[in-house]
Amino acid sequence: MSAPSEIAVRGKLTANAPLAKLVWFKSGGKADWLFEPADVDDLCGFLSQLDPDIPVMGLGLGSNLIIRDGGVEGVVVKLPKAFAKVEQVDAVTLEAGGGAHGVLISSAARDAGIGGMEFLRSIPGTLGGFVKMNGGAYGRETCEILTEATIVRRDGTLERWSNDDLGYSYRHSELPEGAIVVSARLEGHPEKPEVIQAEMDRIQEAREASQPVRTKTGGSTFKNPPGGSAWKFVDDAGCRGLTKGGAMVSEKHTNFLINTGEATSADIEDLGDEVRARVKQHSGQELEWEIKRVGRR
Repeated sequence: MSAPSEIAVRGKLTANAPLAKLVWFKSGGKADWLFEPADVDDLCGFLSQLDPDIPVMGLGLGSNLIIRDGGVEGVVVKLPKAFAKVEQVDAVTLEAGGGAHGVLISSAARDAGIGGMEFLRSIPGTLGGFVKMNGGAYGRETCEILTEATIVRRDGTLERWSNDDLGYSYRHSELPEGAIVVSARLEGHPEKPEVIQAEMDRIQEAREASQPVRTKTGGSTFKNPPGGSAWKFVDDAGCRGLTKGGAMVSEKHTNFLINTGEATSADIEDLGDEVRARVKQHSGQELEWEIKRVGRR
């Protein structure tokens, strides 16, 4: 088995690659290696030759992620535009690449007259992340529309996983560690494009009105506890506008953390932990992180 530098690839392999510019918070350290494969075969070949002790992590739009300041060990895989295609399979089904943005998928569904995928318009991420985290918004989740996903396992094996195989629960799947989602099949229902567009507009307006969408943020910070809303627990604990270094709890939506300028990832993560402690003290509620935190502190 080989180190990354010893493997011949057709894509782009970069050592000590800065990641801050690739994530929404615009903070954090470097990846030991950043790999952008040319195609599925390139990804399979690279992973099959890579020393199994080297960790691998997929990176989409970086909207639900804190990259810690010490950087990420091993290889970060980012799927380029070649993995962002969306194609119609039949009257109610799309096949989308793992790098396809939610806006692209929902727009393709609209053009094809396929309803049920409008909610993807409001999630700032790529299909790979949606599949892994069971991404959802406005009452819908990925598990409701996904029929199967094509993944490349950490050892380079290409597999097709059904919805049941993925073992979905709230913001969680049983996707294996180090696996990369390269494509997935999504199924909706027949609908008029103008009806789909109206629903997409409604969702976008609601998002603009309630969330700090034009800030350096990471999306929803904490999972909603059963029967409750995370933002309400945070607000009731007096955390609206709370700051630590360059990080702040959003005044507009208290389940969002914001990089106000030059926040470090430690500022952001420490603020999140401070909020969790205050909520626990105030209400007894234990909030769980929804944002994934990776790398060396």
